[in-house]
Amino acid sequence: MALSPRLEFRQAQSLTLTPQLMQSIRLLQLSHLELNEFVDAELLRNPLLEREDGGTENSDGEPPEQIERSTEISAYEDTVDRGERIQDADSIADGYDTAVDNVFPDQGAQDQLNPTSRLDRNGASESGEAPDIDQFVAARPRLSDHLEAQTNMILRVPADRMIARHLIDNLNEAGYLAVELQTIADLLGAEIGDVEAVLEAVQGCDPVGVFARSVAECLALQLRERDRLDPMMLALLDNLELLAEHNIAALMKIVGCDREDIADMLAEIRQLDPKPGRAFDAGPVEAVVPDVFVRPGPDGAWQIELNTEVLPRVLVNRVYYATVTKKARGSVDKSFLSDCLATANWLTKSLDQRAQTIIKVAAEIVRQQDGFLTHGIAHLRPMTLKMVAETIEMHESTVSRVTTNKYISTPRGLFEMKYFFTTAIASSDGGVEHSAEAVRHRIRQLIDAEAASDVLSDDTIAAVLKREQGIDVARRTVAKYREGMNIPSSVIRRRQKKNLENTV
Repeated sequence: MALSPRLEFRQAQSLTLTPQLMQSIRLLQLSHLELNEFVDAELLRNPLLEREDGGTENSDGEPPEQIERSTEISAYEDTVDRGERIQDADSIADGYDTAVDNVFPDQGAQDQLNPTSRLDRNGASESGEAPDIDQFVAARPRLSDHLEAQTNMILRVPADRMIARHLIDNLNEAGYLAVELQTIADLLGAEIGDVEAVLEAVQGCDPVGVFARSVAECLALQLRERDRLDPMMLALLDNLELLAEHNIAALMKIVGCDREDIADMLAEIRQLDPKPGRAFDAGPVEAVVPDVFVRPGPDGAWQIELNTEVLPRVLVNRVYYATVTKKARGSVDKSFLSDCLATANWLTKSLDQRAQTIIKVAAEIVRQQDGFLTHGIAHLRPMTLKMVAETIEMHESTVSRVTTNKYISTPRGLFEMKYFFTTAIASSDGGVEHSAEAVRHRIRQLIDAEAASDVLSDDTIAAVLKREQGIDVARRTVAKYREGMNIPSSVIRRRQKKNLENTV
């Protein structure tokens, strides 16, 4: 067959992702915090966008675009006239030819609290807004600043202070040193002995236990401060893995003490702080805000609604667009305004489509997990993205994006939407499949109910699940679920329960 160039015409269909379509897809997976940040950035860039302040109608039921210009002016003039009639404290005091403190004794104290704006007796400022409580809350000190102030007093040599600065920079949130000393020595071109000497000096800083390289060293530093680091305690700290396994018998043999001594040493260790750095640099705990609310309805069905408090609401100011367009003369200005109008229309449409998609996916999740909402986690059904996508006629990737970083508030608690998507475990009798999360819950129930004399092994748990609920699960699957819930093995649990009985 001879090879020769030729021309061919083909007709085919393809999907092209435009920048706006890609941005719309990206909006689906944003959380409400990220979405508000994105909208705020668009409000700064686009003069045709403005936030909706709740009410969109005036007292006569007319939209804001139809308010008469005279009404706006009269309202403005009324505000200005009223502001001119109300005199401030300085003007009144000048009229009486005296100081402000003599007329308004509380005014001086208020001005000291907020020198830039005066507060009335209700705590409101001149603008009518309540003062921000964050302005009166003391800031928590940072761990790095707290340690740097101490090292500057402890160390006199500039080179040692430089080493200490690098040691501080390499502390993690718990206050542990996260890098090797040799790495810092190589980076600074210093001797390893100098780095070790600086480390030993700064390990006495407050809080005691910082700059440790392991849990044992952190506890040892705190015990040394209390003058309780004796040879027996050192031996105990060197064998913390036996303590984690609750192998008290082997620990007593290595340490060389009886059960009463080991109990006293463990009581002292419990009083220590294994993460001394957590008292610093900790930002405020932010509560998870649900995106969707699920409530029982009067007819027995579930009512699903979006949390409108966290959704940004924007409007396109077409009146302003029409006014500015008339004054635009150059093609560049007209093109800019057209792009702004197109972007504004796209954003409002995308936000509305995002809200509808979220409510659609949430409604299908609630429909399929009705048993969980009614009876609890034992009735959680196995569910996949494909099952939801096929029902609502969407792509799996769309469902995945919608359920990312979205939370749903139910009578059973607050859950991430991803929580309801679990794998299926087959039933031994060929019946309804079981959710993996429901199986984990049942495993935890069995372990919590076991006695010290009858600790269940993984094989026994698998047999109980198959006998009682027809759940066909292997021993290694039980072990994987147990380890995922941070539950120790049957050997360690037996030691824990026996040690607890002996203590009691």
